[in-house]
Amino acid sequence: MSVLELGTPARTTSRPGPRPRPRRLPGNAWRRWISPLALVAVWQLASTTGLLPERLLAAPSVIATTAVDLVRQGTLPTAVAVSLQRVLIGFAVGAVAGVGLALLAGLSRGGENAIDPIMQMLRALPFFGLIPLFILWFGIGEAPKILLVALAVSFPLYLNTYSGIRGVDGKLAEVARTIRLGRARLIRHIVLPGALPQTLVGLRQSLGVAWLALIVAEQVNANAGLGYLINDAREFLRTDVIVVGLLVYSALGLLTDALVRLIERRALAWRREFITA
Repeated sequence: MSVLELGTPARTTSRPGPRPRPRRLPGNAWRRWISPLALVAVWQLASTTGLLPERLLAAPSVIATTAVDLVRQGTLPTAVAVSLQRVLIGFAVGAVAGVGLALLAGLSRGGENAIDPIMQMLRALPFFGLIPLFILWFGIGEAPKILLVALAVSFPLYLNTYSGIRGVDGKLAEVARTIRLGRARLIRHIVLPGALPQTLVGLRQSLGVAWLALIVAEQVNANAGLGYLINDAREFLRTDVIVVGLLVYSALGLLTDALVRLIERRALAWRREFITA
């Protein structure tokens, strides 16, 4: 073996690093709009040619003009403000009730036996069947509308939070006992963070259900709000106003869902490393 060979460092084989994740091209986002725009174009063509009568469904151009007129008159902003207020109050009441009951049922066997059977029975009741009882109990004002929304909101939050609490790793509770955490600190530092992902799923579901419940709730002698706007338009066969109201319901639902998704991304930032391309 020569001196040159002895002085030559040995070659080391290095393992290739992880492949970079493929990035989504922003230019491809427009493709998601092809089918909705094509549907609107076919809808407009069918209305223009008379294949789709206006009494059944107004044309997109008519709906857009009606929406602009309702905004200028102040009718649509006022209706949105009233409906949004009902949803926010009902959601706050239902969220407190749902999460509170989930904590009681999830943290003790006695709470589960007392609360869970009742919640399972109540969530099977149809909302339309509750309207007559709510009118008898709470009158025809704002109370039955808000309570119907609150009742609808409480079930997804209860079920998901309860499932999240029961899904927390039991070893964490043993660690808490070892370091002598009190009951309150155990709930704050272990139970609630462990149940948070499932609770946020319930939050998204409950917001979607809240808008569906509001449509039902605003059938109870409403004199303002999106439901009142739609019911009034139904009496006069104004399909353009009905579609505008439904589109606003949909837009508000998507907006609130996007808000919860933003909260979810920030609250669960620690889970990003587990997401694969």
